[in-house]
Order: sequence, then C-alpha cells, then structure tokens
Amino acid sequence: MLKVTLPDNSVKTFDAPVTVAQIAASIGSGLAKAAIAGSVNGKLVDTSHQLTEDAAIRIITDRDPEGIEILRHSTAHLLAHAVKTLFPTAQVTIGPVIENGFYYDFAFERPFSPEDIVLIEEKMQEIIEQNYTVTREVMTRDKAVSFFKEMGEDYKVEIIKAIPADETLTIYHQDTFADLCRGPHIPSTGMIKAFKLTKVSGAYWRGDSNNEMLQRVYGTAWRDKKALDEYLFAIEEAEKRDHRKLAKTLDLFHLQEEAPGMVFWHANGWSIYKTIKDYISQKLVLEDYEEIVTPQLVDLSLWKKSGHWANFGEHMFTVNAEADKQTFAVKPMNCPCHVQVFKQGLKSYRDLPLRLAEFGCVHRNELAGAMHGLMRVRQLTQDDGHIFCTEAQVQAEAIAFIRLVIDIYKDFGFNTLIVKLATRPDKRIGTDELWTNAETALGDALKKSGLDYEVLAGEGAFYGPKIEFHLKDSLGRLWQCGTLQLDYAMPERLEAYYIAEDGSKKTPVMLHRAVLGSLERFIGVLLEHYAGKLPVWLAPTQVVLMNITEKQADFVSEMTLLLKKHGLRVKSDLRNEKIGFKIREHTIAQVPYLLVAGDREVASRTLSVRTQGGKDLGTMSIDQFLAFLQGEVQRCGRAEG
Repeated sequence: MLKVTLPDNSVKTFDAPVTVAQIAASIGSGLAKAAIAGSVNGKLVDTSHQLTEDAAIRIITDRDPEGIEILRHSTAHLLAHAVKTLFPTAQVTIGPVIENGFYYDFAFERPFSPEDIVLIEEKMQEIIEQNYTVTREVMTRDKAVSFFKEMGEDYKVEIIKAIPADETLTIYHQDTFADLCRGPHIPSTGMIKAFKLTKVSGAYWRGDSNNEMLQRVYGTAWRDKKALDEYLFAIEEAEKRDHRKLAKTLDLFHLQEEAPGMVFWHANGWSIYKTIKDYISQKLVLEDYEEIVTPQLVDLSLWKKSGHWANFGEHMFTVNAEADKQTFAVKPMNCPCHVQVFKQGLKSYRDLPLRLAEFGCVHRNELAGAMHGLMRVRQLTQDDGHIFCTEAQVQAEAIAFIRLVIDIYKDFGFNTLIVKLATRPDKRIGTDELWTNAETALGDALKKSGLDYEVLAGEGAFYGPKIEFHLKDSLGRLWQCGTLQLDYAMPERLEAYYIAEDGSKKTPVMLHRAVLGSLERFIGVLLEHYAGKLPVWLAPTQVVLMNITEKQADFVSEMTLLLKKHGLRVKSDLRNEKIGFKIREHTIAQVPYLLVAGDREVASRTLSVRTQGGKDLGTMSIDQFLAFLQGEVQRCGRAEG
C-alpha cells in the first residue's frame, strides 16, 4: 500500500505505483487538467513522474510561482521548437527562465528580422494548437553526445561535455523537437495560453566576449491573456517613464561620448540632486553623523592594503604621477579613507559609536555595454557612511539604521520594502568565524526590527555580509538601493584600533551603510516611479507665476521675489504669449503649481492657483498659498519644504 500525504496533511492510498498526474486526477478532474508538475518531498518533477514509495506531494499549477517558472521554461522550448522548424540550420544553445519571462540563444547565419519574429510567434501558436505531448527521456552521456551530433547541435555537445559525469542527463521531446534539459516541463504544449516575444539582442556564447556572438530572443509568458496584457501595459508604461526620455523633456541632464558614464547635470536636474543631498544631510545631523570629505586620488598602496586592489582592481582607474613617482587610484569606494579619518587621534571606547558620512564621489570602470543612463554610470556619488563601534553596539546601530532607511523611503513615497541578506562569497577576506558572527548579527537585527528577509547565499561583499533594501516602484519593479554591510576585516587590515575599557587595544567593528546607494541611480528611480511628476518638495521648479497681459508684469515680479524669499523654487513667465500657451508649456514641464495674475488678481493682491494636473484651486493670497503649499509638502511625507 502506497501512502501519499497532501499539503493539508490528508493521506491518499494507492495499491500500486502512481504518477503525479494520476494523483491529481484522484483529487479532482479540474486539478488534473490544471496540473503542470508536482513537488515530491520538496523536489519538482513532471506529472509523468511515478511514485513507488510513500511521499509528501503537492500538485503544481500555473497559480503557483513554481508553475509560472515551469510554464516560462516550457515556452522557451516552444520558441526553440519554432525556430528549428522555420530555420533548420539554426543551432540552439541555452534557454533559461528570467524575471517575468525567458530567453533562448541561437547560432544562425544571419540576424533575425522583425518579420522573422512574427513568423516565429505564428509557428509557436501552431505548435500550441497541435498540443504535442511533452516526454522525458534519460540518456547515457555517450548516447546524448551522439544524439546531438547527428542533429548538428554542436553547442549542445559542448554543454554535455561540461556537465559533471555523475549527473543524470535528460532529454525532453515534443513532436520532432528535442532539447537537453533538467526539467520539469508542462505535460503538453497546449497548456501555454499567453506569450509574447519581446526583443532580440546579441549575446556571447558562455558570456565570454572572446567567443562567437549569438542571437538572444527574449519573450514573456503568463497564465492567461489578462496577465500578459497587464504585463505588456506595464512595459509600455516603463518605456514612457524611461528617465532618459524624461531628462530631455524636463531638461535635467545629458551624457555624451567624451565622458562615458559621467553625467552633465543641467540646472533642473542639479536642483533635484541638491534637494535630495540637503534632505539626507539634515537626517544625518539628527542621527549624530559627522559629515566629512576625503580625497579622490589615493596612493595605490592603501588599496592594496585594504584588499580592494586584489578584489576590485579590474574596476578601478589608476593615474601615474611621474613627478612624485607614485601610482594613484581614483577611489572606487570611500571606506579605506574613512578608516584614515578614524585613525587620526587616539580613540577610546567612550568615543564609540563614531558615525562618519560623506557624499563621496567615486569612479568605477564599468563596461561600456553595461552603462544605462543614470542607472549605471562610471562616476557616481554615494550617500556613504561608516559606523565604527564595539561588538556590543553592532545590533543597536544596525537596528537604528534600518529604522532610518524605512523613514527616508517613506518620505520619498516608497512604502513597500523587500529586504535581503547577502552572505559570504567565495572570494572574500576575513576568517570563517568572523563571517559567521557578522551574518548572525545582521540577521538578528532584521528579526528585532520585525522585518522578513530572503537570504542571498554567496552574494555578500568581499569584506562582509550585507543587508540589501529593495524598493518597489509604482510599476511593481524592484530596485536595490540601500545597503548595510558588517565588516570585521578592513579595520584590522588598516590597523585601526580604540582603547577598550580595560586599557587594551581593540579593533572596532565597521558598518558600511548607504540609504540611497548612489544619488544618480536614485534620481533615475524617482523619475520613473513618478513618471517625471515629482512631489512638490522635490520638483526643480515648484511654482511658475504668469501674467495675462503686460499690465500685470510688475505684480507678478513682486510676488515671484516674495516667494523666493520664502525659499521656494519659483520662476516668472512674463513672455508676450497667450496664457493658454504658457500654461500648456509649464504643464508639460511638470511644474506642480501654476499661478496666474490678471487685472482682478492685481486689484485684490491674489493669484489664481491651478495644479499641474489642471485642477483650479481658486484665488489665494500669497500667505494663503504659502500655508497651502506647506500642507501639501507635509502630506507628501516631508516635514519641510
């Protein structure tokens, strides 16, 4: 008698070995039809998988996260099937699942055209309608090599040779198409209900620029057409919100070939930058940070001693100073320099925690193809900080920083936070004991802060584990911004110490922390989150005053100056243009409030107030408008303008 335990702890019994599909059918016909795969004792398997002994099982459908991933992986196979049918000389390589979709890399004698993509989609739909059964076959290594050699699939042969000898090789078949894959896969091609091919790009085989260039076809797949349409709409919205397009419309910044990955800030963009910087500075004062500035060029010997040269050297710029016979590195990070500040003067345990902050301009030699507007640049400014503390102070400092991060993100309009804890990578400095202590301390701080978190095994910095704070924007996208990294190793390497209560010398613990990450990237995220319509406290121009005729020009100038004296970012538009034209122009420029003066407003010393969205707020005196604006700023989460 075979016993199967279901998720609700109920038990089904069977007289003979039974497949996942048969178990689903025994529960109900609807579940049998929807079953994509099974989870047997925690391992994902095909619905054709046969159970021969007692097990815990869960039926996977497209309502489960695992089901969607399997569906997308199967759609990648569907794509490869269609390409091989239409273009038999194309070779298939790999086709993994990625966030919200999949891709497949192909070797083909010519680039795929837009017309080809249309044909491929049509062929994929035909294969779906044929509802081919998907079957799994276990093959020996020699047979698999021969199988793919006969098919002319040289890349598959190379993949097989790289697979460990003790690993089982499985081939999945659908009609005449076969692919090397671990699986699992959907039972039949007809289960794919909604997909779309999204773009084609180049990709090097194995990700190595020394290898041949392949064609990567991207796609997305969802459980139904509604979900697909919602996703495609979100993608369309994201394209509209692209911060690089908004930068042109709003005159914020530009980039050019003479300074790749380095931003030319225009007045409007620099206003946003300064507002954010000033806001963070005010927050840091309240948290007892000391703001400092450290050099851009530091002798290479410091970076060797800190461990950066060995672990990060390929991303660093260097400069040879012939007069001094020195090699300098342009700093890629601020931490070794902050240790130098800590070392000036004897420190006691009474001086700790010491919190140092810097808006540190750093440079990193990013690959040209990796740069993307403000999101990835070579010159960036971090809202960087380092806390030097005792072992006993670590948890309290971590908890205080977590609270600060949450408060600041709320002020910027981000209320959903995803937290991840990245643990020790293979390439690292420091002992295993120190790493264990560091990982435990950060995990405990998150728990005491009441935050759930995901563990990212092996993704910590080379000097310590880190907490990553991921923001969710208005389109549901996640952006990793803030970090908190615990470091026992670098202060010791750089010979930093304090005098403990017993008079002995002790190495401080060093917390690396940033709330925004980099100002450049955070501004890019903000622009896309708000589609350029920034809250009034962040807007480059908060108010524009306009006259209807020349007769109101002096009054508008007077009111503009008065608002400027109250600290507002305000402009006047006295051009000899129709008022409707002016309003349209400043509406497109995303100015939050438009104030208009005609003869009646001049006589009553008021202004007609309207929002960027076109709402008429009536007439207000300057005092009334200032009080109103202060209320709006507070409503946006900020305590001051």
